[in-house]
Amino acid sequence: MVEIGPNDRVFILTGAGISAESGLPTFRGEGGIWRQRRAEEIATPAAWQKNPQFVWEFYSMRRRKAAEVKPNPGHFALAALERAMGDRLFLCTQNVDNLHEQAGSRNAVHMHGELFKSRCESCARLPFDDSNLYEPPRPLPRCPCGALIRPHICWFGEVPFQMDRIFRALSECMLFIAAGTSGVVEPAASFAAHARHRGARTFYVGPETPANSSVFGEMFLGKSGEALPNLFKFL
Repeated sequence: MVEIGPNDRVFILTGAGISAESGLPTFRGEGGIWRQRRAEEIATPAAWQKNPQFVWEFYSMRRRKAAEVKPNPGHFALAALERAMGDRLFLCTQNVDNLHEQAGSRNAVHMHGELFKSRCESCARLPFDDSNLYEPPRPLPRCPCGALIRPHICWFGEVPFQMDRIFRALSECMLFIAAGTSGVVEPAASFAAHARHRGARTFYVGPETPANSSVFGEMFLGKSGEALPNLFKFL
């Protein structure tokens, strides 16, 4: 049980594990080999410059898969926690799907981008909602400025989104909870250590021990969809 005081600020980090419980293959799992390519070879600025059609086929496949799944009890539990805590809760996700939003979360920060959004590769046009599949014979989308439209995703070699907000929330939180994260992918893998160094209590929820297990004060091993609904107690 994680006890939350009336003035506590909580930072929650979710990773691929919570989406996998909804039936969505993890990024590394689904793309370990895709047309004989590793996902890390497709999700890069260099891959985009070389073959944007190929990149869009990959993300169209991911959009199709993500559209088939629904939130699980873990997603709904975090949405309920947001309603109870308001702006004292900061939900940061490494996931690019919209399962948190489907469950009712209103303020999730997607540090790696959003699968169902796109943006111009060149101009300052804001990212926009986009669930289209860009596969042949459909032409690649273009911005009114003439440049190509790309997925609104943080690729390997790019800086994750909203890092200023994330580190501000880490510096203010009293409790840090990671759910379904591997503890491998940086910079998110260092968030727990950052919060603990500043005095926050740290917890992990997930089926497997994460690579950064030493920075957690307590771990709840098991499916996040089973643990999260009964994890929190308000003092």
